[in-house]
Amino acid sequence: MDAMTEHETTALARIGQLGVLPVVELPDADAAPALAEALMAGGMDAAEITLRTAAGLDTIRSLRRRYPDMLVGAGTVRTREDAERVIDAGARFVVSPGTNVEVIEVARAAGTPVLAGACTPTEVDAAVRAGVDAVKFFPAQAMGGIPVLRAFAGPFGDVSFVPTGGISPANLAEYLSLPNVIACGGTWMVAPRLIVEERFDLVEELTRAALAIAAEARDA
Repeated sequence: MDAMTEHETTALARIGQLGVLPVVELPDADAAPALAEALMAGGMDAAEITLRTAAGLDTIRSLRRRYPDMLVGAGTVRTREDAERVIDAGARFVVSPGTNVEVIEVARAAGTPVLAGACTPTEVDAAVRAGVDAVKFFPAQAMGGIPVLRAFAGPFGDVSFVPTGGISPANLAEYLSLPNVIACGGTWMVAPRLIVEERFDLVEELTRAALAIAAEARDA
C-alpha cells in the first residue's frame, strides 16, 4: 500500500476520533445546510453523503463550499466516473459498497482516502491489495457482525475496519470495543424520515448521544 499523505492521515484520524460516521441519504440538497448545522451542534463535524439519490453530488459540493472545515465524504461510489465526480465536487474521502479497483485507483491518484466494502476474507484481502486505507465491513450485521470481525483480527491484524449496516445505539459500543474497528457508519441519527420531517432537533440529540456512546466505549 502506498504511504498515506498528510491529508489522508488527518481525515482517517478524525473519523477514528469521532468513532461514528453518519451515512446520509438526502432527498433534496436544500436540506443540507440544516442537516449540517444539526450535526455540528451535536458535536459531529463529519458525514458521508451517499449517491443513493440525485441530490448527493450537489450536496457534497454545497457543503464543501459552505462548511470548508467539515469532513464531507462521498458514499455509494460504485464507478470510476462516480469517483471522479465526487472528488471534483470536493469529497474528502470516498466510500464504496464493494471493492471496485477502478474507484480505488481514482481515489489513490487524487490523494483521497478510500474505504471499500468487503465482507469475506477474499474480499478483504482484495481490498487491501488494491490499496484501500480502511475496509468498510458491509453489511455488518447481516454478514455476521462482531464475531466475524473478531475472526478477521487473526489473518488481517493490520487492517482497520469501519463496520456499516445494522449498527445502532444498542450495539455501537460493542463494535467499537474491537481493536480493529476505528469507527462505525450509521444512519439512525440521520434517517431520511427525520430529514423529510425536518426533525433536526432530533438529529442533533441522536448525534450527541451517539458520540457519547463512542467516547465511553473508547475510554472503557
